[in-house]
Amino acid sequence: MASGSSIITSISSNLANTYSYLAALYPEDGVTYENITKARNDSTNYLTLNQSFASYLQNNFSMLDKDGDGVIGADEMSKLTNTIASSGVSRSELTQLAASGAYSSEMVSKILDNFDEIDSNHDGRVTSAEISAYTYDCNRQAKIDEENYKKATGTSIFYGDDDSSVDVSSYSILSYKYKDFTSS
Repeated sequence: MASGSSIITSISSNLANTYSYLAALYPEDGVTYENITKARNDSTNYLTLNQSFASYLQNNFSMLDKDGDGVIGADEMSKLTNTIASSGVSRSELTQLAASGAYSSEMVSKILDNFDEIDSNHDGRVTSAEISAYTYDCNRQAKIDEENYKKATGTSIFYGDDDSSVDVSSYSILSYKYKDFTSS
């Protein structure tokens, strides 16, 4: 999940870029449900239109069109991307946007599997900071576990230290038996 925290920034950015592309395609009408559908079905847009994020806009159109005028306006899109950038994404938003395959399924699965634990303030949204903190804590715990495992299973007195190949004083009881004394 090392790059997991960047997913929030990426979602916000991809939504804004997709919206901008759609708004440029339809400057007179704006980003309407019909225009999103038209753009998604137009094969000339396949290489430039992010289908995943256009699908998200289409599937959530009525929620995004706050004023109910039939157009997702720039201010409505700005509010959405600002909310995502500052407050993160909900489990539902992440599931919808991640289903597109635009992100590593392993990374998204880890975030979704640990969503409640990552959501440290329990507001139903995960932020970049929460993902980073969770990742840091997991990595720190892994190091602690590794050290504890080494301590619990350590046989360095008998078999020698991991770095014993250089310093004669750190040889183990068995190291003299196997030392090649002729190559000094």
